[in-house]
Amino acid sequence: MSSRSENPRLDEAARAGWLYYVAGNTQDQIATKLGVSRQTAQRLVSLAMSEGLIKVRVDHPIANCLDLAAKLRSRFALDLVEVTPSDPDSSSTTIGIAQAAAAEIEKWLRSPEPIVMAIGTGRTLKAAIEQLPPMECPQHKVVSLTGNISPDGSAAFYNVIFTMADTIKARSFPMPLPAIASSSDERRMLHGQPLIQPTLALAAQADVTFVGVGDMGPQAPLYEDGFITEAELKALQKAGAVGEIVGWAFDRDGKLIEGITNDRVASAPLPSRERSLVVALAMGERKLPGILAAVTRRLVNGLITDERTAAALLAG
Repeated sequence: MSSRSENPRLDEAARAGWLYYVAGNTQDQIATKLGVSRQTAQRLVSLAMSEGLIKVRVDHPIANCLDLAAKLRSRFALDLVEVTPSDPDSSSTTIGIAQAAAAEIEKWLRSPEPIVMAIGTGRTLKAAIEQLPPMECPQHKVVSLTGNISPDGSAAFYNVIFTMADTIKARSFPMPLPAIASSSDERRMLHGQPLIQPTLALAAQADVTFVGVGDMGPQAPLYEDGFITEAELKALQKAGAVGEIVGWAFDRDGKLIEGITNDRVASAPLPSRERSLVVALAMGERKLPGILAAVTRRLVNGLITDERTAAALLAG
């Protein structure tokens, strides 16, 4: 089977997409330059977009988003806030914020000074990493906060450390552990391994961290992805859990739930919010209680969200 780069049709679509979106050619001009009909040129430009060959960022500031961001920053004493427009017809929990997160991540990676960047896991972060352009960042270190092994022994699908390392060519430090150990004794044993301790120490030194916020409803990512059982999910809910970050479940006051699964989470603790930036990427009604607890109790000191979620946080 041919790879994407070996598909002549996609090569042609990419060329048409570049001519249209970057070089500013009309479809008639593209048709002439590629030696095809105007209709074919139009189809090629559409194919470039539908295949994800073209990624668009809108850099024009939107007044309502900026106003909401300023209010969130003031209300919750946050060090960074980005608010993106909401699509009223979309139920996506990544659209908009994935692109904004990619821009913020890229800004940090453009630094000529070496940094340590820690990353969590999840759907939103994966969508953000997929938006990053190829970069050469040998001066930086990227470390995973969470284990990259699923309960069945396979690579965790939403762990993004390897994808990111391939894209930006930086030194990467995965966490070769299960996301949640089978017992607190096993976690203690795993964290004591010589291979793991340097990674935990590096995570604690992160200059900037990007994480998702998982909800604890019936479709909680920890449950849907097989990391916890239905009985454990219900026990966490009964104990007051409203959200989780890299596996650590917390209540509406931002306090970690005692016992249940938290004494088995193999993730590194979140880096210091006093000396570094820890940014949550999250939006949507289901995640709202978790986001509110995280920003109120300073589990994070940065937030990238959409305007509907921002307005709901300010009304809460």
